[in-house]
Amino acid sequence: MSELSKTTRRRVLKITADRHGWEDDEIVTEYPLTIFLNDEEFATVVCTPADLEEMVIGFLAAEGAIQSYGEIKQVTIDEAKGLAYVDLHKETILAQSFYSKRRITSCCGKSRQSFYFFSDARTAKPASGTTSITSAQCIRLMEELQASSVIHQQTGGVHNAALCTPEQVLLQYSDIGRHNALDKIYGKCLRDQLPTTDKILVFSGRLSSEVLLKAAKIGTGIILSKSAPTDLALQLAEELQITAVGFIRQNKMNVYTHPERIVLPENTRDA
Repeated sequence: MSELSKTTRRRVLKITADRHGWEDDEIVTEYPLTIFLNDEEFATVVCTPADLEEMVIGFLAAEGAIQSYGEIKQVTIDEAKGLAYVDLHKETILAQSFYSKRRITSCCGKSRQSFYFFSDARTAKPASGTTSITSAQCIRLMEELQASSVIHQQTGGVHNAALCTPEQVLLQYSDIGRHNALDKIYGKCLRDQLPTTDKILVFSGRLSSEVLLKAAKIGTGIILSKSAPTDLALQLAEELQITAVGFIRQNKMNVYTHPERIVLPENTRDA
């Protein structure tokens, strides 16, 4: 369990239409973690300081630096210095030949998207799961994800992601970076050998192409989001046979791809 604080308290001036005053507020912590791979500096990831080992494992797998958890000899986290040391059983050609030192910010722009396609071609495979879910279960899982995120309720500054069955949430992680939250799920599943093909990803952020590719790497066939998708994400979802559902809010939802996994309410009819 990380001893680092996920939030800090700060005195802020709060202003409404009819009053103003100074109050204490919870601010989410932004924490840089530099990853060393076989003693070579690999990347600096800006994240929420929790579940760091899971995030590091998931990040390396998502980037194609490892293919399985069995390739890792040891993971050592120095929280005070913001360093993660990963020793592999063998040298990684990918890390030496295709990557230079990078800084992975907590934002969702070019800092990540500019380099991920090479490894994705090696690690993203079409979904094979046949799990189905009702529309009511989609809405309930999204509500549970949002209601159970303490950091989000305190700060409003993190994304949430969960691995679920149609009936319940199994794993849940929060992070300032939406990609980090998914990497934590991926790392946990790899480390603990948790099956994923029959599971569902529930996610608070936008369905971008990167998010869809991460879902494919994790191995889930359904991803649910409260937000919007991008056109490229939906193209990838079609190709990777992933059911992408967005705008899950107030008992409504949009099913964009592979709707055969969504069980419709019996009292609905074609418009």
